[in-house]
Amino acid sequence: MAEDVLSQSEIDKLLSALSDGSVSAEEVKADEEQKKIKVYDFKRPDKFSKDQIRTLFMLHETFSRSLNTYLSTHLRTVVNVEVASVEQLTYQEFIQSLANPSVISILSVPPLKGNIIMEVNTEIAFSFIDRVFGGEGKTQLKSRELTEIEQAVMKRFFDVAMRYFREAWENVVKFTPVIKATESNPQFTQIVPPSDMVVIVTIQMKVGDVEGMMNICIPYLVLEPIMSKLTTTFWVAASVSKDDDPTAVKVLERKISRTQVPLIVEMGRLNLTIHEFLTLGFGDVLQLDTGVKDEMRCLVGKKPKFYCRPGTSGKKMAVQITRVVNEGDEDTDE
Repeated sequence: MAEDVLSQSEIDKLLSALSDGSVSAEEVKADEEQKKIKVYDFKRPDKFSKDQIRTLFMLHETFSRSLNTYLSTHLRTVVNVEVASVEQLTYQEFIQSLANPSVISILSVPPLKGNIIMEVNTEIAFSFIDRVFGGEGKTQLKSRELTEIEQAVMKRFFDVAMRYFREAWENVVKFTPVIKATESNPQFTQIVPPSDMVVIVTIQMKVGDVEGMMNICIPYLVLEPIMSKLTTTFWVAASVSKDDDPTAVKVLERKISRTQVPLIVEMGRLNLTIHEFLTLGFGDVLQLDTGVKDEMRCLVGKKPKFYCRPGTSGKKMAVQITRVVNEGDEDTDE
């Protein structure tokens, strides 16, 4: 529980009392040494233990790292995503803490019962949308509801976030998040009674120079069937067993085999002056340094991997691989 913070007027009064002698430093020190009493509200008992809160923090650290990598690559700018806090509140306290309007998605997570909420501040949402549309991400727009086009862009953001959210939770429970509804007014997102306890994962996000928050609200009702798995010991053990699972290797191999890479056939090269390049016209012939019987290089990405000869396959132009380029491959260092 957070300690009380003195206001500036209270600090001034305390300094004044110390200076005029009405309060001694020894009395202040004695008060600090007294046993502090933690207030406990029996009307809203804690549902999550410290170990469970710690496990949730680690789970969403994995989620934050994955989302950080995606946003940095997709937006081509400096992005920082990290877990700020994990705390338990009543649902009413969570709703009252949200700004209106906000960008809110209500998600179902079958086979788990109930719904969860993903909420993003409008500052981060507008910055993300501006970067996607080719801007600098430095939006000065006032807080407002999203247009239909902006909602479609943010749906893509939530689709990616749900994928990484599911992957982060795989060691504990497998579920499939689905967007049930989107809202801008927090008062219209009543997924549990106001007095029910929820865990709030607050994620600090920074896109370029724009800072904001992303909140994930998970009701106790959703986590109740898997509370026994929300322990550090279980989570670490599940992570180790997953790394040793041969099926995980096969899944990774299958994903790599479906990865698309550019294949470029280099027919030849030549050197031109700027003047010659500027005077090129339709019908000009350029003589390359490749002979008719010479092999051409095939580049995978930007690296030469094969040699080939030109030809046709049916009515289409094609090349025939003649040999493999082994220079520079890690597997051929010996």
